[in-house]
Amino acid sequence: MLRQLVAKEMELRRRYDIRWRLAGVATRRFGWIADPEGLNPIAALSGHFPAATSSARNVREWLERAKADVLFEVSSLNPLSGQPATDHLIAALEHGAHAITANKGPIVHAYHELLALAKSKGRAFLAESTVMDGVPIFSLFPLGLPATELRGFSGVLNSTTNVVLTEVEKGRSFDEAIRRAQALGVAETDPVQDLDGWDSAVKVAAICNVVMNVPVRIEQVQRTGIRELSEEKIRSVRSAGMRYKLVCRAERRGDGADCRVGPELLLASDPMAGLEGTSSAIRFDLDVFGLSLVEHNPGVDATGYGLLADFIRVVQG
Repeated sequence: MLRQLVAKEMELRRRYDIRWRLAGVATRRFGWIADPEGLNPIAALSGHFPAATSSARNVREWLERAKADVLFEVSSLNPLSGQPATDHLIAALEHGAHAITANKGPIVHAYHELLALAKSKGRAFLAESTVMDGVPIFSLFPLGLPATELRGFSGVLNSTTNVVLTEVEKGRSFDEAIRRAQALGVAETDPVQDLDGWDSAVKVAAICNVVMNVPVRIEQVQRTGIRELSEEKIRSVRSAGMRYKLVCRAERRGDGADCRVGPELLLASDPMAGLEGTSSAIRFDLDVFGLSLVEHNPGVDATGYGLLADFIRVVQG
C-alpha cells in the first residue's frame, strides 16, 4: 500500500488534489510507531525510523499519537474470529478516522456493526481489496449495476491453490508447489488456510454479506480443501484435457444462500479451467444477465491498489 502511495503521489496531487503524510506504522517487528508531523515513507519502506519517534502501547494510543485521519488495516486473517482486525477497525472509527481494510475476517464477523459505527461517526468503512485485490467487486454493486438482483456467483478466488495445482500439473510435488507459491508472495509461511479452503470460504461469506446482502457465517459454508487430491490424480486429469480448481459457489435460497468451496473437475472448455498461476475469476448470475470478471496474474501490488482505490474514494467523499 505505501509503495502505491509513493509511486502515485504526483498523480494523486494532479488528478485528485490529494496530499498525504505517513503519520504512523504498526508492525510485529517495529511495534506502534507514530509521528503526527509525518514519517519518511521511503525510509519506512526500508524499516528505518527516527530514534525519537514515539512508540505507543496499543492501537488506540497509537491512533491518538498519530492523529490519524485514515487507517489501513492489513493484519493477518483469522477466519474464525476476525480478530484483531475488527478491534483495530472499531478503534479507528471511534477515534474519528476512516477505516480501510484488506482483511476479510471483519467483513464476515462484524460487517454491519462496522458500517453502522462508521455512519454514526460520519466516516467511511471500505474493504474492496478483501476479494480479488483491486478488482471492483464491492463497488460494482449497486452503483454500477442498479436495479439488478444477484442470484448467485461462482469463481476461483484463491491464488495459492491455483498456483499449487498449476505447478503440480507441471510435475512438481505439493511441497515444491507450495514453496513456489510462497516465493511468488501469494502464500503464507503456513499455507493451511489456503490449502484447506478457509480463505476461499471467508471470501464466499464476505461476498454474500456485502453484495448479496445475505448474512452468512463461516460455518455455513461447506468447505473442502485441495489436500485430499493426489498429485497423480491432478496430473492424470490434466493429460485427459481436464483440470482441478478450487471453486467457490453461492446460490440464493429464499432469505439465505447455499454456499460451498471445494475442488471441482472442470472441462477444458470451462473459462475457470483456463486460469493460470495467480489468476482468479468470478461469475455473477444476475436476473438480467451473467457477468464475469478475470484478474490476470496479480502480485502484491494488486492488493495495494485496492487499498489505494478505497483511499481515493474516502478522501473524495
